[in-house]
Amino acid sequence: MLRRCVKEAGKLAICTIIFSASLTGCGGGNRGGGMQMPAPSLPVMTIERSSTEVTKQYAALLEGVVTVEVRPQVDGTLQQIAVDEGALVKSGQLLFVIDDRVYREELNAAVAAQHAAKAALDVAGIEVERLRPLVKNKVVSAIQLKQARANHRSAKAQLEQAEAAVQRARINLDYTRIKAPVDGYIGEIPFRIGSLVSNNQAEQLTTLTDIHEIRAYFSMSEIDFVRFKQQFSGSSIEAKLASVPPVTLLLADGSRYPSEGKLDAISGQFDRSTASVMFRATFPNAEGRLRSGNTGKVNLVYRYDNVLLVPQESTVDLQDKIFVVKVDDNNVVSRTPVTVIGKSSSDYIVSDGVEEGDMIVVSGFTRLPDGTPINPQKAEEKDASEKKGQGR
Repeated sequence: MLRRCVKEAGKLAICTIIFSASLTGCGGGNRGGGMQMPAPSLPVMTIERSSTEVTKQYAALLEGVVTVEVRPQVDGTLQQIAVDEGALVKSGQLLFVIDDRVYREELNAAVAAQHAAKAALDVAGIEVERLRPLVKNKVVSAIQLKQARANHRSAKAQLEQAEAAVQRARINLDYTRIKAPVDGYIGEIPFRIGSLVSNNQAEQLTTLTDIHEIRAYFSMSEIDFVRFKQQFSGSSIEAKLASVPPVTLLLADGSRYPSEGKLDAISGQFDRSTASVMFRATFPNAEGRLRSGNTGKVNLVYRYDNVLLVPQESTVDLQDKIFVVKVDDNNVVSRTPVTVIGKSSSDYIVSDGVEEGDMIVVSGFTRLPDGTPINPQKAEEKDASEKKGQGR
């Protein structure tokens, strides 16, 4: 009985070993000869050189070509305000009138003093003529004649002083009628009729702005300024400014100002607090659409020839760097950082990281690890494949 049990147990062990071996063989066969995942088909493109334009926008403050602070030159009360705020005035047009009664009387007094000085000069001249024959005939001494001539010169000087006082009084009287020094638009008028004004007050009566041309002032960073000098030809800043094409202006509402402008000046030094330099562009404004104090954006166009363009949609930002997914000769992908020097519409202008003829993945690479083989599809191949699938 015992011998029979041992025999049955041996048979069972042999069967277990054979079954395990067969399972192992089957598993190994699946791992070695099973189906692999196919390489993903992704759209690709070849990097080529081309020419493009880049438009840079700079926030600008607009000012008229001339902005004058209108201030009183004499003290007094405002008797008349001859213009309204925002009015267009011509050079020489009356703006304000200050009470002139005091200055008119000062002029009258100065004129009277002038007449007295003239009479004194005449008297001194008569005295010289009276003494001349007496001295010749030795009736009086020559000293008296010399003294008379000195009195005559003194009287003449006093007359000149009196005439100068008259001119000063006339000028002060004219200052009571304040006129526009240039053509332009009147700004805010903070004073009213009856207000006391003075020639040393801090606040101006108003401002007058000539806006037949508008100047747009904007700041350019140090990096952009270096690119500006590299972009435009010329041995001097003046020559480079002359070679810059016309610039355009976007208004605060986003609309484009119809007239083009011209860059005509650059500040002589950088602002240390902002590390930027001031530029000035001038725009015609014959219709008066723009006013001093408006804001806008100046568009400056840079042209790049024979550069590498990479679609922005074919890049990924990672840790302040921009990467593309390159495809090597074996159709294996790898992420590569690129150096971007500008943007043109939907493309990056690249100076380093890729070369002409390199192939990159256009889309669908978000979760694609480096070293993955792909089935590259050019744009035309992808379109044909999609049409074929739709036909089915």
